Amino acid sequence: SPLLADDYTKGVEAYQKGDFKTALKFWQPLAEQGDTDAQFNLEAMYDEGLGVPQDDKTAVNWYTLAAEQGDAYAQYNLGNMYAEGKGVPQDHKTAVKWYTLAAEQGNAQAQSNLGFMYDKGKGVPQDDKTAVKWYTLAAEQGEALAQSNLGFMYAKGEGVPQDDIKAYMWFNIAAANGDKPGTKARDIVKGQMTINQIEKAQGYSTKCVKQNYKNCDF
Repeated sequence: SPLLADDYTKGVEAYQKGDFKTALKFWQPLAEQGDTDAQFNLEAMYDEGLGVPQDDKTAVNWYTLAAEQGDAYAQYNLGNMYAEGKGVPQDHKTAVKWYTLAAEQGNAQAQSNLGFMYDKGKGVPQDDKTAVKWYTLAAEQGEALAQSNLGFMYAKGEGVPQDDIKAYMWFNIAAANGDKPGTKARDIVKGQMTINQIEKAQGYSTKCVKQNYKNCDF
């Protein structure tokens, strides 16, 4: 309703000013009535201790309420809580469950983390091809960590044919997006490539960026 929307906006205004207690005053009743945006904001406040004592268990409670209503960011964050054992016992299977729900809605961070779970066999049977699938979907959305991890898959030939050129391409793109492991890995793989291969990989990088990271399996 307009009144509820007005209270939510007042909470946002207070939050942006750093007045977290006032934001909590407006958002708490909305969250208790099932407003997913308010629930998500509350969970973040308890997660980070903004205006309230930091409390992982309470954060998990609010994350769960929003996640069960289909909020992708809440599902992703709840997956993190289970993966790290924050506020709940560590449970990789449950983490995978929530990552999957968020990933299927297009959340790039969840896709990246889900790729990692399949890559390392945490909570699911180890599966390189499925890891590559999720890394690719996240990489196509500009997720630097997924771009770097996709580079590692090509460098090692896991889930895809081994290919230094494509490995360099994704490492180079990840490096441009601020991923430090990608920068280091790019320099390492560069040392085992010819000048022509490096030039080709750099050309692929430029083309991939122009295509917004889509259809980069040159």
